[in-house]
Amino acid sequence: MDEKKKLSVIIDHWIEHNESHIVEYKKWAQKAKELGLSSVTGDIEEAIENLFQCNHSLQKALKGL
Repeated sequence: MDEKKKLSVIIDHWIEHNESHIVEYKKWAQKAKELGLSSVTGDIEEAIENLFQCNHSLQKALKGL
């Protein structure tokens, strides 16, 4: 496999990996909310937004290949 193809596969993997984290983070943000931990909930939601932004950047990189 050439390096360009390998990079494409790796970036695709990173996107999928981040998406699995997003699902898990959402569950824990909800649990924090139920516990009345609004600051923690906000921090986790910020992390989720950061992962969405990360995936957006990775998708742009993938299209650039």
